[in-house]
Amino acid sequence: MRRIAFFVFLVVVSAAHLSGEDYVLGPDSQREPGVPRGTITQQTWTSKIYPGTVRDYWIYVPAQYSAQKPACVMVFQDGGGMVAETGSWRAPIVFDNLIHKGELPVTIGVFINPGVLLAASPNQQNRYNRSYEYDALGDRYARFLAEEILPEVAKHYSISNDPNDYAIAGASSGGIAALNAAWNRSDVFHRVVSFIGSYTNLRGGDTLAARIRKTEPKPLRVFLQDGRNDQDIYAGNWFLGNEEVFSALQYVGL
Repeated sequence: MRRIAFFVFLVVVSAAHLSGEDYVLGPDSQREPGVPRGTITQQTWTSKIYPGTVRDYWIYVPAQYSAQKPACVMVFQDGGGMVAETGSWRAPIVFDNLIHKGELPVTIGVFINPGVLLAASPNQQNRYNRSYEYDALGDRYARFLAEEILPEVAKHYSISNDPNDYAIAGASSGGIAALNAAWNRSDVFHRVVSFIGSYTNLRGGDTLAARIRKTEPKPLRVFLQDGRNDQDIYAGNWFLGNEEVFSALQYVGL
C-alpha cells in the first residue's frame, strides 16, 4: 500500500469569516433527496482499561450494510458532537451521501465520548477524563479501542479484519488521540484524520514528533489540518506542533 501523509495549512481566513457571515456547509453535509439514511444507536460503556469511567457512544450503520460483506470502520473521538445531524460535523449525513455515491465504502461509524468518573455523592462533581485519555501518549487509549470497543461492535456487526479498512479521526485533543492510537496500534488502524491536533505539551504531546522520527515507519495514511491562527499558549503553539508532526511523518517516509 502506498504510504503518504497529507497536510493542509489554512493560512488565509475566508472572506465569509472576515465579513462576519456564517460558513455555508457543502452539499455533502446536506440531506439529499433519495439518499438512504443509515441508523444510529446510542450505547453506554463502562471501561476496565480506564477503571470506573462511564461513557456514551453511538454506532452508525449505513443502509447499504450487509452482514454477508464485512464493513469498514471509522472511529471518531468526541463522538457526541460528531454524530449530531446539526452543527459543524454532521458525519452521518456525509457518510450517507458519500456511500450512496460510491465515493466511500460501506463503513460503520463508531462515535465515542471521553469517559466520565461519576461523583460518589451529590456533594461532589463528576470528573471528566478527556485530557487524561486523549492528550496522553502511549498505547492505553489504543488498547481501550482495540480490546474493549471494537470487539463489542464486532459482536453485533460484521466488520473487517483488515487494518486498511479502519480509520480513526478527531479534532484538537481528539486529533492527537487519533494519531497516537494509530501510531501505537498500526495493526488496527491504517488511516488517520486529525483536525487542529493538540501536538503540544498538555500531557507530553509535543514529544510525539520526536518519537515518530525515532521509530520505524508505520503503514499509515495521515491527513493533518491546522491554521496559523490556532492557539499559542502556555502549552505550546498548535500550528507549529502540527508542522513538527508533519515534518516528522515526511522524515520517516510517510
